Amino acid sequence: MRYWFPYPLLSLALLMLWLLINQSLSPGQVVLGSVLGVVLAWIMVNLQPDKTRLKNYGVIAVLAGHVAADIVRSNIAVMSAILRAGKRPINSGFVTIDISLRDENALAVLACILTATPGTAWLEFDRQTGVLMIHVLDLENGAAWSELVRNRYEAPLKEIFE
Repeated sequence: MRYWFPYPLLSLALLMLWLLINQSLSPGQVVLGSVLGVVLAWIMVNLQPDKTRLKNYGVIAVLAGHVAADIVRSNIAVMSAILRAGKRPINSGFVTIDISLRDENALAVLACILTATPGTAWLEFDRQTGVLMIHVLDLENGAAWSELVRNRYEAPLKEIFE
């Protein structure tokens, strides 16, 4: 059974996502979604992802709260930047940040956090130097962004993953 369903939760999640995207519970969509879920789970086996051991569940809750608050704040900041664009031009720019995260899963979560926060985008990460480059829509102080990413996101992710 494990051969046919190497990642059963992934297969089920992909089936649910397929049905939600297609907004249909027809037998054809269920069969097609099931086949896709199983095939993509087999592909996942070939990728051989590293096993992740989460270490501090309390920090996960705190980090989730910080991310939720930052997303709300960033939405408001982007809205105000757009509304005042005629009065004061938007000063977008790039920020380079030295980070010491090395765990692939922690880096992936950091990328999701930065990309999901309106007004910021993960652009590039150099593994050899540990330099992350992000784009900020309304950049006023690059050093403040560096400190924010290091203290608010990188430090908790280190506690969780490393």
